[in-house]
Amino acid sequence: MYFKNAIDALGYTPLVELTRMHRNPKVHILAKLEGQNGGGSASVKDRIAKYLLDAAEKSGKLTHARTIIEATSGNTGIALAWLGYHRGYKVTIVMPDSMSQERQQLIKIFGAELILTPGAHGMTGAINAAQELAAKDKRYFMPDQFSNPANPLAHYETTGVEILNDLPRDPDALVAGIGTGGTIMGISRRLRERYPRLKVVGVEPPEDDPIQGLKYVSGDYVPPVLDLTALSQKVTVTSQQAAMTCRQLLKAEAIFAGLSSGAAVYQAVKLSQEMFQGTIVVILPDGGLKYLSLDFWTKGLPI
Repeated sequence: MYFKNAIDALGYTPLVELTRMHRNPKVHILAKLEGQNGGGSASVKDRIAKYLLDAAEKSGKLTHARTIIEATSGNTGIALAWLGYHRGYKVTIVMPDSMSQERQQLIKIFGAELILTPGAHGMTGAINAAQELAAKDKRYFMPDQFSNPANPLAHYETTGVEILNDLPRDPDALVAGIGTGGTIMGISRRLRERYPRLKVVGVEPPEDDPIQGLKYVSGDYVPPVLDLTALSQKVTVTSQQAAMTCRQLLKAEAIFAGLSSGAAVYQAVKLSQEMFQGTIVVILPDGGLKYLSLDFWTKGLPI
């Protein structure tokens, strides 16, 4: 497939069947490998970075006199830093200091300023810090992936369409992690237009057991782009279960994936055990390279 530039090549990631992660031959698990995105973060977030900046430029809210600022657990920040660098914008990323060293290093490599907040405060602390900075200095422009409709729109117009084009059979369920909510909202909306009975399962970590890239959704704060009523089911997967599944994915399927991918696949395999037959689509947000410093690959320990 030919593209005129790297930005146009974003997306178009493969849909791969997992044949050795479960034992029911009548159930097919199809994994969307977003870790093969061609953007700066090599993740599902490369898609939304383009949509966020395109919408901001079109509206006139983002000019080169302003600095992009965003709170992120990593991948969105990396993608915004990469694309902002390419387009000539100054970028400031606010991120908990508990995120992996690889994520922090990539943000700096792409020329962005990195502000670290206490990891104990989680993403809420990073979001609050970014909002405070943006409120104090009008030079900042905050795309706000948690509330920006361009986030789910990116997946409605790209990821969901790609899945529909590549499906070898009708899907019965979609399994995806919950971070901002944009991925699961955009894809499920597109798929349900053709398959209205599709079961949509959202995966989150326990409140006291974080998984990078996912968010525990409490009653106190639900990201504005996330409509919980659109989910058929919301489940929790621990970091230990996610890490174990990442190692199984590598050994059984030759897929080197990140922790949020492991969490989603864990739930997809669990769902397959409850089905007599059918097809499950599972979203793998990124690859494993940005998690090497966490040591769970070699030591077999949970993060």
